[in-house]
Amino acid sequence: MRNNIKQLRKQAGLRQEDMATQLGVSRQTIIAIENDKYNPTLELAMKIAILLNLKVEDIFFLNEE
Repeated sequence: MRNNIKQLRKQAGLRQEDMATQLGVSRQTIIAIENDKYNPTLELAMKIAILLNLKVEDIFFLNEE
């Protein structure tokens, strides 16, 4: 699964640390998600969407190979 969290986070004026704090996760988790090294749980994906005021499907995309 791919995502555009890094771009959306920057547009929202959030640092990785800010986002992590607001979501209750570590900064390393945000880094891993942004680098497509970790797929968040559905709960975390929904929290990210709420934080960014977007739909989950506007943030996460399936790899189409």
